Amino acid sequence: MSTVEEIVNAEPRYAEPPREANLRDPLSGDAALIGMPAFLASSLAMALTLVGYVPYSAVAAPIPILTVGGIVQLIAASRAANRGQHLMAGAFAIFSVFWLSYAFTTLGLANHWFGMGPDGTIPTQEMFLICWFALLLLFTLATLRLPAVITAWFGLITVALGMELLGTLNHGHNMSIGLGRTLQFIGGIGVFGFVAMGAYLLVHVAMVATGGRGLPLGKPTLRR
Repeated sequence: MSTVEEIVNAEPRYAEPPREANLRDPLSGDAALIGMPAFLASSLAMALTLVGYVPYSAVAAPIPILTVGGIVQLIAASRAANRGQHLMAGAFAIFSVFWLSYAFTTLGLANHWFGMGPDGTIPTQEMFLICWFALLLLFTLATLRLPAVITAWFGLITVALGMELLGTLNHGHNMSIGLGRTLQFIGGIGVFGFVAMGAYLLVHVAMVATGGRGLPLGKPTLRR
């Protein structure tokens, strides 16, 4: 009769897949195929709003897309974290919370959920944008050891948000409304720019997922 130890030793053992982060291709893995399309759809809806395709009076129009996109990106962040891809998980978590908090803030201001008068609308928007601009700037700096395309992508996201912030600050300090709208329009063009870069990264992810080599992502800015 075999002992328990002999039975255990006779069972096939499968090596657990490595869980270390892939710094050469931090977007590798199926979580990116879940999160990137949602990010692109949400960003495109935001860009169309900022450039005036959606009337300013209908600023809440993209909220359904942003809400669903935020939820999908949260799912992608959870899946990436489970696979040990913590940087990707952090990025999708940031995008998810940004879209969801933007939707909640916009609906709250439009429906007076926060119990403030009209004079509190612009400062609330400024506070929202300042917080997220600072966070995205820090995250951009944290990507300097990643391929250059990814750092440039986050950098363009930060610049676009910065233009939106400048436009909102311009409104809040009773400067030229036309200048504020122009800055927001430039921010919208910047959003189109990082949508294009995101589409490039999505094609790269899809090529890798189907066994290809992917697209060039460039060398990291920092090597150490």
